Amino acid sequence: MSTFDSTKAPLIDLLKNITSGKIQLPDFQRGWVWDDDHIRDLLISVARSFPIGAVMLLENGGEVRFETRPVEGVETLIDNDTKPDRLILDGQQRLTTLTQTLALTTPVQTRTAKGKNIQRYYYFDIQAALENPGNLEEALKTVDENRQVRTNFGRDVELDLSTTELECEQLYFPCNQIINSDRWETTLMDVAPTLMKTYMDFRKVIINAFRNYQLPIIELNKETSKEAVCLVFEKVNTGGVQLSVFELITASYAADKYNLRDDWFGSDIRKVSSRKERLEQDPLLQGTQATEFLQAVTLIHTHEQKKADQASGKTNKQVRPVSAKRGDVLLLPLNAWKQWADKVEEGFKLAGRFLRKECIYHRRELPYSTQVIPLAAVMARIGNHWLEPRIYDKLARWYWCGVLGELYGGAVDTRIANDYEELLQWFDDDETVPRTIRDASFQPERLDTLRSRLSAAYKGINVLVLRKGAKDWFWKASIHELDAGEMALDIHHIFPKAWCIAQGIKRDVYDSILNKTPISYKANRKIGGDAPSKYLRRIQNEPQVQLSDREMDKLLESHALSAELLRNDSFDKFLEDRRRRLLEVIEQAMQKKVVRMQEP
Repeated sequence: MSTFDSTKAPLIDLLKNITSGKIQLPDFQRGWVWDDDHIRDLLISVARSFPIGAVMLLENGGEVRFETRPVEGVETLIDNDTKPDRLILDGQQRLTTLTQTLALTTPVQTRTAKGKNIQRYYYFDIQAALENPGNLEEALKTVDENRQVRTNFGRDVELDLSTTELECEQLYFPCNQIINSDRWETTLMDVAPTLMKTYMDFRKVIINAFRNYQLPIIELNKETSKEAVCLVFEKVNTGGVQLSVFELITASYAADKYNLRDDWFGSDIRKVSSRKERLEQDPLLQGTQATEFLQAVTLIHTHEQKKADQASGKTNKQVRPVSAKRGDVLLLPLNAWKQWADKVEEGFKLAGRFLRKECIYHRRELPYSTQVIPLAAVMARIGNHWLEPRIYDKLARWYWCGVLGELYGGAVDTRIANDYEELLQWFDDDETVPRTIRDASFQPERLDTLRSRLSAAYKGINVLVLRKGAKDWFWKASIHELDAGEMALDIHHIFPKAWCIAQGIKRDVYDSILNKTPISYKANRKIGGDAPSKYLRRIQNEPQVQLSDREMDKLLESHALSAELLRNDSFDKFLEDRRRRLLEVIEQAMQKKVVRMQEP
């Protein structure tokens, strides 16, 4: 079944429907933003019968319900309870511009190219338009809210069109009379009948171009799904503000008089607290997106649906799946949000507690924000039971398998849903191991290619090393303690870059995680470009440090490093030893064996 129709409609009819409220905007549309230059370009294009692009409308009255609002400028012309027949999905800026310039008698509230707010009326200089119809840029004039053009810092009136008589006498035709020019023509006959022939020539060339202008229309049927509306809107608004799932659901809930935006962002006017602010009191949850929160709520809602379907005896094909996909998030009913949002908020907070227990303290250390979604949903269901050793161990194993297996990058909607459902099953049945644990693997050679501290596996391995108590080489504190005290930290090459280059070691070799570790900026400055055998001795002998070889070796060992190989400047042996040590750390976290590379 076709979901849309394509046709053409007279511009004048569209504008009449807009000013009567039959065509309105869905509330998720951004405001009108065009400046004076864009307005002029559009008017000239229509006057010359140039194409200005298609308009996309959505038939109102289907299952997809949105809060609606009139096009800017016509709010006072229609009743608040006027229900639109169609909604504008694409073409808002063009239709609003044409409505304000052609269909309203008030000045257009626009701005200059530099952003200064101005009020303007638009006119055609009839004589100039007829003399050079191919260059209407010169014929289209703008005047201020008093219908005047002033110079000399406002002291002199260069052009005065403040009355209809003045317009007629000077042959300046107001664009807001294009739809119906009867009143203007009557005045012209009264004050300057000899100019009527000139005006009629202008009417044939310019006014009729507007009155006969046809706009291509693509109209989506009211049966169109909410997901399709969202996707279509994003495709056609590539130059504008991207429409998120949150914005679309906000408009949908608003139709039931529920303000989701106030719920998430808060409202000073309504004295509504912010769910987002409450979450972001935890540094680990700062930056949590509304869409991520909605996905967690949808996981629980669809899981409840699935259980209800199974309990009613439906076949496997009839049972609705657990999902966090866009389409299912868009179908999230308001009653489900009200039922689960507070529990999911608590779930996110518990997820933050779990992550800190795993020694992740800052958002920048978080390998995957997407993995927090199923974690929070699970926490919302099990509450403080996550602290039970048996459940905690399973959660930790699942988490690190997801991180070190690098399974939460890219499109993960299916994995999110599977993990949420399978974790809950696994807590009750030891045999039903989640597929993320089954799928996860870590190849030893991956350590050679982990160079960016932004990659999930790099972040994860770094955290695993630090949580074993890695201490700084200068300050007598752990790296975590220094970080919590906002001491400047750095990721540094263990065998310095300058030394490696001098030894002819390739960048691909010396720049991997095998040859990097976090230390304080102060310790970093003491390293310079020297071999480890030199800089270690220099650090030990610093007056503020004064460490014995044994004490310094212990510090090095806390970073999963071989002190002996460092002191001997044995680069190749050091790399292989560090590989072994890091793989042991990885195996402990994933609770599964890493297959070592074959010895040569």
